[in-house]
Amino acid sequence: MLKRKVTDQLAEWKENYAGQYAVLLEGARRVGKSTIVKDFVRRHYKSYIIIDFSHIKQDVLECFDCLGDLDFFFLRLQAVTYTTLYERQSAIVFDEIQLMPKARQAIKHLVADGRYDYIETGSLISIKKNVKDIVIPSEEIKIPVYPLDYEEFCWATGRDYSVFEKVLKANRPLGQAANRSLMRDFRVYMAVGGMPQAVVAYTEGKNFRAIDTIKRQIIDLYKDDFRKIDSSGRISMIFDSIPSQLALSHNRFVISRATKKRRTDKDYERLYDLLDSKTVLICYDVTEPSVALDLTKDLDKFKLYLADTGLFVTMLFRNKKLVSEDIYKKLLSDSLEANLGYLYENAIAQIIASNNRELYYHCWQRKDSPQSFEVDFLVSDGNKIIPIEVKSSEVKNHRSIKEFAKKYSSSVSRSILFSQKDLGHDGMLELKPLYLAPSLLGQID
Repeated sequence: MLKRKVTDQLAEWKENYAGQYAVLLEGARRVGKSTIVKDFVRRHYKSYIIIDFSHIKQDVLECFDCLGDLDFFFLRLQAVTYTTLYERQSAIVFDEIQLMPKARQAIKHLVADGRYDYIETGSLISIKKNVKDIVIPSEEIKIPVYPLDYEEFCWATGRDYSVFEKVLKANRPLGQAANRSLMRDFRVYMAVGGMPQAVVAYTEGKNFRAIDTIKRQIIDLYKDDFRKIDSSGRISMIFDSIPSQLALSHNRFVISRATKKRRTDKDYERLYDLLDSKTVLICYDVTEPSVALDLTKDLDKFKLYLADTGLFVTMLFRNKKLVSEDIYKKLLSDSLEANLGYLYENAIAQIIASNNRELYYHCWQRKDSPQSFEVDFLVSDGNKIIPIEVKSSEVKNHRSIKEFAKKYSSSVSRSILFSQKDLGHDGMLELKPLYLAPSLLGQID
């Protein structure tokens, strides 16, 4: 059983809010929502009933015809599941709640009844498509579930994550050998990714061909979901286009480049459906970084990243029917021929998002050139901001982040460049290895 941070959030909900609110775990398919909940109720309740609406039996389904009479509903539910419910000691889980709008609407009355606790899981993209004619319950706390972050991956693979906290605190170069070893470990995480099935396969000693097959199956599952809500196939086209558009190093994602057709208002609806699936991350350009980032984000100018860098790696080589072990070996040894700086950029985007932060970047025109400056990411730090640059290896060319720090000096608290190089600094610019990003970004208020 993989150790997940979401379990602590569920424990806090149970301790402080369970009698007043249900809790909804929302996230992409296959990020482990159901497994997390099943383990939680097994350890924290005297009894529980798990209703999986994707595999529901007819006798259980018919119980929901009795929601107008909760006494009879609970009695019938206990009878057909052979489970005794105990007041304030039992939980009812609605798994894949998006498939049963009637149950979602009933949450308000079930919570008000107060006898039991309620946990829901669902994919937001399907939830929104299935709630047009129901009242959305306000008695609901939402907890996002992401792929495993690097700390969770270290727990799964038996590595001591606390070493990174010590390295950050010491703030001294580790030396070439130690940095190379830790960077290789981080590239393993990038290659495997944080999808639970892939992580378990890695911990069981499966080779990268087998792991890649698992990731391809997940990607195919996502595309099947996209086709269910968009028969035109354009959501899948947008999804497929993410790696290639990042590789082009343009300062925005262009929908028409993905769909090969003129952009329409319907394409924006498709984009937001894709975002609701939680399979991708959106990073908005901000026009005036000296104020609150959300206030000046440009909704028409954005980049897209994959929510899981492991899936991103698989999509990079999707033109090959099977990814050879050699490609993964080259990735782990940092010897791939192509400049894959955008792969590391995707990893940092995932790390920022896993800390429940919105993604922002900034692009502006140079005075001395037709080209533009661009800072990869901006992160709020109290009432200040932190510009972040990401490089695959070369750290000497970082004029953009220095120009940004100069232009917005009154608003910048610190500047950080993540790469594969050891700790260091260039004036006020902090040079940090990529494996320190999860610890460092997790400490920022």
